[in-house]
Amino acid sequence: MTALLLANAAATLFMVGLTWFVQVVHYPLFPFVGEERFAEYHRLHSSRTTWVVLPPMLIELVTSFLLLIDPPADETALVAAGAALALATWALTAIAASAHGRIGRQGLNPGLLRGLLAASWIRTVVWTLHGAVVLALLAAVIANGI
Repeated sequence: MTALLLANAAATLFMVGLTWFVQVVHYPLFPFVGEERFAEYHRLHSSRTTWVVLPPMLIELVTSFLLLIDPPADETALVAAGAALALATWALTAIAASAHGRIGRQGLNPGLLRGLLAASWIRTVVWTLHGAVVLALLAAVIANGI
């Protein structure tokens, strides 16, 4: 099993867990911060989150595309699906970042939070699908004794 595949699996599965935490726990708690402290909270949330998500997202994206060069266990379809899903998470993250920008400028209101949660649910599903693809790829590699 290649280091490239293991790096991809680790980064992807880390992001699957993180996105579920953010979706189910973190974002729904935004309204409980309080209006008077929300702007500063959101500013800190946004800057600190970048340091946690950017490295694994970069590793996930780069390794997803590098795996296309020599797909493990000849699983070209799984590797291609993984690369497409990794790219989709970046596009969806850009949408979420835009929603965060609006929240940062306008403050939190129920409509903005609903929009963020809706976009984030799609991203959560896509990341979960990528996690499933990575697990299927690992299973194929193990089954082939590679």
